[in-house]
Amino acid sequence: MQFAFFQTLIAQHTIQQILSRIDIVEIVGSFVKLKKRGTNYLGLCPFHNEKSPSFTVSPSKEIYKCFGCGASGNTISFLMEHEKYSYVEALRWLAQKYNVEIEEKEVSAEVKQQQLLADSLYIINNFAREYFTKTLLETEEGQNVGLSYFEERGFTKETIQKFQLGYCSNERDAFARTALGKGYNLDYLQKTGLVTIRNEQPADNYRGRVIFPIHNQSGKVLGFGARILVKNDRAPKYINSPENEIYVKSKVLYGTYFARHAIDRLNECLLVEGYTDVISLHQAGIENVVASSGTSLTVDQLRLVKKYTNNLTILYDGDSAGVKAALRGLDMAVEEGLNVKLVLIPDKEDPDSYVQKIGAPAFRQFVETNKQDFVLFKLQTSMQDIGNDSNRKSQLVNEIAETISKIDKVEDFTRQQDYIRQCSQLLKIDEQGMITLVNKFIRERLQKREQQLAKNAPPEDDQLSDEAIAAMEAAEGNFEVIFPTDEKQERELVKILLRFGDMPFSEEEKSSVADYVFHLPYDFESLADSEIVKKILREYKSRYDEGSTPDKKWFLYHEDTDISKQTALILEDKEADLSINWKERFEIDTVCGDNAYLRDTISTTNYLILRKIKKLILENQQEMEKADTFDMQMKCVEVHQHLKQLEMELTQGIGTVIFR
Repeated sequence: MQFAFFQTLIAQHTIQQILSRIDIVEIVGSFVKLKKRGTNYLGLCPFHNEKSPSFTVSPSKEIYKCFGCGASGNTISFLMEHEKYSYVEALRWLAQKYNVEIEEKEVSAEVKQQQLLADSLYIINNFAREYFTKTLLETEEGQNVGLSYFEERGFTKETIQKFQLGYCSNERDAFARTALGKGYNLDYLQKTGLVTIRNEQPADNYRGRVIFPIHNQSGKVLGFGARILVKNDRAPKYINSPENEIYVKSKVLYGTYFARHAIDRLNECLLVEGYTDVISLHQAGIENVVASSGTSLTVDQLRLVKKYTNNLTILYDGDSAGVKAALRGLDMAVEEGLNVKLVLIPDKEDPDSYVQKIGAPAFRQFVETNKQDFVLFKLQTSMQDIGNDSNRKSQLVNEIAETISKIDKVEDFTRQQDYIRQCSQLLKIDEQGMITLVNKFIRERLQKREQQLAKNAPPEDDQLSDEAIAAMEAAEGNFEVIFPTDEKQERELVKILLRFGDMPFSEEEKSSVADYVFHLPYDFESLADSEIVKKILREYKSRYDEGSTPDKKWFLYHEDTDISKQTALILEDKEADLSINWKERFEIDTVCGDNAYLRDTISTTNYLILRKIKKLILENQQEMEKADTFDMQMKCVEVHQHLKQLEMELTQGIGTVIFR
């Protein structure tokens, strides 16, 4: 059970209190220089490089929008994107800023204990980080041994402070005695890996080693890497913290906290193997770099990269071990939709030594000119190994086809076809045959997924589908292109509920707009085709049934980023997106006075009901064509007449629709 799970236990009234105090101009303005322009504020977009400001913040709508790169959202999504916080981390940041005391939901004793344990491990790690830094900089041994090592590696004082590097003295239990003397729990000290038990006595696990703190995305210390400085065949070169409630090695990339803004800005992540590679490149001004800490890449690490960019360039040593290490993560990276390039550092060099040898400008140029496409590199390297062995060539063809089959996102179709063409030429095989083989692997994977879903088990390679959201955001400047007219009316219904749900609909019946929408004689969910509209309507109806009418803030700052992003898009759409003719045509003749929201409510619901009637007419006609008995034909005729009567009444505005 991971700590991230426990963080979702903030009480709802605390969340509402935080949301009520949010000032989007104040929050965004603390990261972006904004100037007032009319009712809005304008600044340079922090999500892409631009010289002319196109980043707009609307205090009335509580959203931001960049007309250059398309980035948009609310205060919380801004913090999540800019600072790479989780939803709950953003809430906690805001709570601290506005002095809101966070109250947790009532949870079981077991969950409370787990949460306290996670908090305790963070506190201990922070204490240890400060202790090791002080030992490095303020003790004779630390300066003579640890600091000398870092200086020999070429690290400046500023770099050492930035990465919070440290040193653990060679004394048997100096840290353990200090920590226990401060009242820290021995079991927790062991769980972090800082202290071990030898001869039934606490002892320092990292003694005589330089220390590399490992941070999470918000800068908290998750664990440590400790490097030995004297040659010892019996001891490992590096010791890393054991996995625990806050540190899971497969989910962490070293240096992410320091690299996140540069990766965002440059839209590329450089991946290296070790701590010192990251530190040296950062010191040289190449800051969009993280490390896998010498382990094979995992899906979680690749998804962490994808939070920042789709472009991953792997820098590995040019020896055979480095090449094999690079190839191990290929299929996973491709499947995650990453554009992967590989740069092999010259033999007997690593990124650390090479950047210090040739300098930052030359290193950047080397990377740019030596990038190799990962798929083609794998193919060419493998072809050199197999020679003329026909059996191994057949195996290679299958491997490459399976790799290409994992490039199955709609927007990557052209890239997939390019790979098929190029690989077919290199392998000297028929291109159509390669297409057939790739499609075979795609079908097999889809069949496997269907079988797993049938058993109510999630597929191994299942993941949240952010691709559709990304496509929407990329094109959202053209609302008509993304949302056909029908879907616009579905989204108009959502907008009406969010803006006017608690407004009066009928003074005589003491009813609200939400009452009208949810008490019409039809299943409200059946009127929508859009899944996101259905999702928002379900959420709204759920809270409505509980006796409350949620306002737009509830959805604009929703924990589900899908809901919050789409709410921002719906609310930012211009008020006049529905034509006057459309409203007049589908508005039942009623007295609305000057209350435009009532006319909008009636016209929108009538349009959606009419659309449903038209769909049912079409379905009934199809049933009529299939009817093979007189009774079935007559039944279809009666249904058709009834539906047409409803359609006529609605379009003429002379009656009330009674239809389910």
